[in-house]
Amino acid sequence: MAEDFSGQVVVVTGSASGIGLAQTQLFLKNGAVVIGIDKDETPIVNENFVTIVGDVSNGLVFEKLHRLLTKSFKKVDIVCNTAGKLDGYANVIDTSVEQWNDIIQTDLTSQFLMVKTVLPMMLEQKHGVFVNMASIAGMVAGGGGVAYTASKHAVIGLTQQLDIDYADQGIRANCIAPGAIDTPMNAADFAGDGKMAKWVADQTPAKRWAKPEEVAELTSFLASSRSDYIHGSVIPIDGGWTAK
Repeated sequence: MAEDFSGQVVVVTGSASGIGLAQTQLFLKNGAVVIGIDKDETPIVNENFVTIVGDVSNGLVFEKLHRLLTKSFKKVDIVCNTAGKLDGYANVIDTSVEQWNDIIQTDLTSQFLMVKTVLPMMLEQKHGVFVNMASIAGMVAGGGGVAYTASKHAVIGLTQQLDIDYADQGIRANCIAPGAIDTPMNAADFAGDGKMAKWVADQTPAKRWAKPEEVAELTSFLASSRSDYIHGSVIPIDGGWTAK
């Protein structure tokens, strides 16, 4: 069943590729106006799509978003905090302070800054939905290095606290926790003979990688009124990885 998002304003970070691109395309297909944020140009031409080119690790992006929302849209209904980056599976010894700060800024602080930017408008309109991107690395170890794993655990905490604090004021916040998703971010696993990608598929109970469109479909459900009683939850989409 396709959701209808006609008349709704959706913000998606990481809109130029992977899960963020799939989310953007699906929301547009289902009638929404989408504001995409990415450091790269988003390959979409659509009268209902507006882009902000910039890195979410830079707070200036959120100042631009605030100006756009207040001047041009006067509302925001749904936010998908999707942008993120990997850390090369580096352990504590191999992680520099600079890399730690970079991962935390991109994968966690950017979501905090997004919430700070849009939440006042959502509270004023008494409605708003956050779909934050966590990871199986936010539920168990092994899905990333120390910085990525720490950031994704913190994303879950941020999401649950956000929901608890504002659920009675019309705000909903949930997390998606993807496992092996075939996106450009994971291209290194498919490099060469693809040995790592084959190993990941073999270790996944479903025996395959998922497509970004599958995560987008879950996003669409969580953003819709059909999931109105789902609050502060973490939804794995991992082919059974965390059930092992």
